[in-house]
Amino acid sequence: MAVLSKEYGYVILTGAASFVLVTHLAVKVARARKKYNVEYPTMYSTDPEHGRIFNCIQRAHQNTLEVYPAFLFFLATSGVYHPRTATGLGITWILGRILYAYGYYTGDPKNRRRGGIGSIALIGLVGTGVYSACQHLGWICQD
Repeated sequence: MAVLSKEYGYVILTGAASFVLVTHLAVKVARARKKYNVEYPTMYSTDPEHGRIFNCIQRAHQNTLEVYPAFLFFLATSGVYHPRTATGLGITWILGRILYAYGYYTGDPKNRRRGGIGSIALIGLVGTGVYSACQHLGWICQD
């Protein structure tokens, strides 16, 4: 049976920090909606002058939301046996999403690649989560 270590608190704080990130991205979209006059429930702008910028801001937020459930799941499960690793990968994912978003905000979608480190961190969380599951099942000896 797994007992959460005191260090699991860092995993919880990383999850809370990720919520701050998602909220920040949502505020950026709300401000862009006002600035570029994109009314709800319209998801994307067709404005030939400012539509591209708004759409890039919207996509940065939307893409983050698309991977957010997997991030939270693997952050939580990875942290059960490997809280330091999970925290490090989680913080790297958050920083990667910031780089991704601000690269996208330039209006050139190619600049979102700056945040590629976030995808690598998420893959690391998936691997650590699976490894933790194997440890929990007794398939891998625990240290």
